[in-house]
Amino acid sequence: MNPDILNTVYFVIVFLLLFAIAEFLYHVMDIQAELTRKVVHFGTGLLSLMFPIILDSHWYVLFLCSSFAGLLILSMRFKLLKSINAIERESVGAVAYPVSVYVCYLAFANFDRQYIYFYLPILMLAICDPLAALAGKKWPWKPYKVGAGTKTWVGSSIFFVSAMILSLAISRFSTFELGIFGVLLVSSVATIAEAVSRRGFDNLMIPMAVLGMLVVIDYV
Repeated sequence: MNPDILNTVYFVIVFLLLFAIAEFLYHVMDIQAELTRKVVHFGTGLLSLMFPIILDSHWYVLFLCSSFAGLLILSMRFKLLKSINAIERESVGAVAYPVSVYVCYLAFANFDRQYIYFYLPILMLAICDPLAALAGKKWPWKPYKVGAGTKTWVGSSIFFVSAMILSLAISRFSTFELGIFGVLLVSSVATIAEAVSRRGFDNLMIPMAVLGMLVVIDYV
C-alpha cells in the first residue's frame, strides 16, 4: 500500500481517538466544554505538525482536513460532539481550523517546503491562542473593547509574549531569515488578528496573518 495512504488512515484513527477522549472528559469526567474544546484544539494542532514530515502530497492533507471539517459541520447540525460544540457562544472555529491547516500546508509546499510556513502559523494557533484565552479568563485584568467584543490586556499580552518566544525558537532552527524585526512584526500582527477576531474566526485569521507577514518578509 502507498505509504501516504497508510499514514492517512493512521491520522484518521488518531484524530478520532482524540475526539473520543474529549467526549469522555466531557460526559464522564464532567469537564466543561470550554476546556475539552481547548484539548482538541491543542491536540489537533500538534498532530497536524506531522503533516509536512509524513505526507508528501497536499491531496492527502486536503482529504483529512475536508473530512474533519465535514464531520464537524454534521456534528453541529445534529448536536453531536458536545465536548467541542456545547459552548454558549456561536463559533465557527472548529470548521475554520482544518481550513487553516490545509492553507498552511499549501504555503509550505509552494514556498520551497520551508517548514516555518507551516509550523509557525499552526503552533501559534495551537499554543498561543489557547494560552491567551485561558489567561484572559483566569486573570481578566483590564478588559478592553474591540468592536462588539471584549478582550483583556492579560490575554493579549500572553499571546504576544508567547508568539515572540515561538517565533524566535522556530526561526533559530529554520533557513528562513526572520530576524528580530520580523519576530516583532509577526507577533504584533498575529496578536491584533486574535484581538479583533470573533465567533471562532481567530482559527483562520491568526494563521493567515502569520502567513501574510512571512510572505512580506520573504519578498522584502
